Amino acid sequence: MTYIALLRGINVGGHRVTMERLRALFTELGLRHVRSYIQSGNIFFEAPETEDRAALTRRIEEHLRQALGYEVPAFLRTVPEFEQLLALNPFAPLTLTDNMRLCVMLLTDAAPTDLALPLRSPKQDYELLHVTPSREAFVIWHLLDGRVSSSTAFLDKLLGKRTTTRFYPTALKILAAAKAA
Repeated sequence: MTYIALLRGINVGGHRVTMERLRALFTELGLRHVRSYIQSGNIFFEAPETEDRAALTRRIEEHLRQALGYEVPAFLRTVPEFEQLLALNPFAPLTLTDNMRLCVMLLTDAAPTDLALPLRSPKQDYELLHVTPSREAFVIWHLLDGRVSSSTAFLDKLLGKRTTTRFYPTALKILAAAKAA
């Protein structure tokens, strides 16, 4: 089974690690055909289909914590799962502007099911467009005065702090790279 691991907090906030080192850490776990895509913690690997995903996630996170000295939440999706997620594309009907950044968020916990979507933050800087039962959300970051908000409190309150985010165009490139390998 080929997995895509999207790691949170890699090469941001002083947590620097090379992709070569990350690939080595995944290989140390016995995972095969380990590859990476760009410098933000996107790893592709193969693992036995019989391995429990939650246990595999915990193994990866614990190994990374021990090796790197800090928590690295890992979000695993198979290539077909990631492909199905991105195919949802709730952004398609939108008229995009230069002040919009389209994002896919992976969540540890399921999002609330009673949200009236789309839901804008009080400051109008974030817009939660769509959530899935499989713990993902599609979000628009609205730039204010040409900048992304410095606070994610709105999203943290709704979706939890244990998430990772990829810009939608980058997520499409991650999928293409995973499929090409």
